[in-house]
Amino acid sequence: MGVFQLVALVTRGKDVEVDEDLTVAAVARRLGIAPATLRTWDRRYGLGPSQHETGRHRKYSSGDLAKLTFMRRLIVSGVAPAHAAEQAKTHKGELGLAKLIQRAGKKRSNEDLVSSLFTAAYALDSQYLDTAIADYLKRSGVVATWQEILVPLLNQIGAEWEETENGVEVEHLVSEIVKRHFLSVAFQKAITARPVLLAAVHEEQHCLALYALRAALNERGIPAHFLGPRTPLVAITGLVKKVAPPAIFLWALLPENADPRFIRNIPAVRPAPRIIIGGPGWDLKKCKDAVFAPDLASACEEIEQAIGA
Repeated sequence: MGVFQLVALVTRGKDVEVDEDLTVAAVARRLGIAPATLRTWDRRYGLGPSQHETGRHRKYSSGDLAKLTFMRRLIVSGVAPAHAAEQAKTHKGELGLAKLIQRAGKKRSNEDLVSSLFTAAYALDSQYLDTAIADYLKRSGVVATWQEILVPLLNQIGAEWEETENGVEVEHLVSEIVKRHFLSVAFQKAITARPVLLAAVHEEQHCLALYALRAALNERGIPAHFLGPRTPLVAITGLVKKVAPPAIFLWALLPENADPRFIRNIPAVRPAPRIIIGGPGWDLKKCKDAVFAPDLASACEEIEQAIGA
């Protein structure tokens, strides 16, 4: 199955400030680790609560939490726990998250990056996710970010949910971060004056891949009429009649949304548009008048051919 079928950058100490001291359980919950792990860090590395009153349970201050957050982010970035602890002990509140991720990105594999993003996602560390995705997107572009990093990450999150039925909030958090980054991709100098049409058909709402496609086209200077999720047939036919786009891309993740009429009922215009479909919902035997794009790179190539690029 093709990957297209699936679904200021410095973080400062203020992101972990708390109004009151926290228990072991509360800190572990914030960090996304087990309380036993937190106690191990205290016993093995000396990263425990800095203040303790006789006769009372030890609690963590905002400064303690900042150090522990820094340590967890170092570990997620590939630093060995012992070395991460040494750096965390001298941490003064400036997390330097962007530099940390940039330095790690030069050494770690895509597989390691996906693993670190998965860990950060389940810790609900939106700042780590935001910064790491932005760094890779800047270095590698939309297609590589989507196919090499984000699709494996989303698949892993989906597999975790299927196994445990936990993590719906994780998928939503990651999806919104990814969507925001794709929406921010700047449009380059146009290579055509004729926009293509992009739409998720019928009641299809799961269309993060469609945002990836628009972002990839922005990088290439290809304008698009983006109709987004839940696009009815009448909206597509109306736009085709008015502007005769050179290419029409229709996305359907779920079979119940992949109605072949969205292909058959495209109005006859000249020049005839290239109809491209993506997503696992389509029954290709019923869609012989359309070209199937198995991944994001293929979709971009088909659209480029349609506009003569």
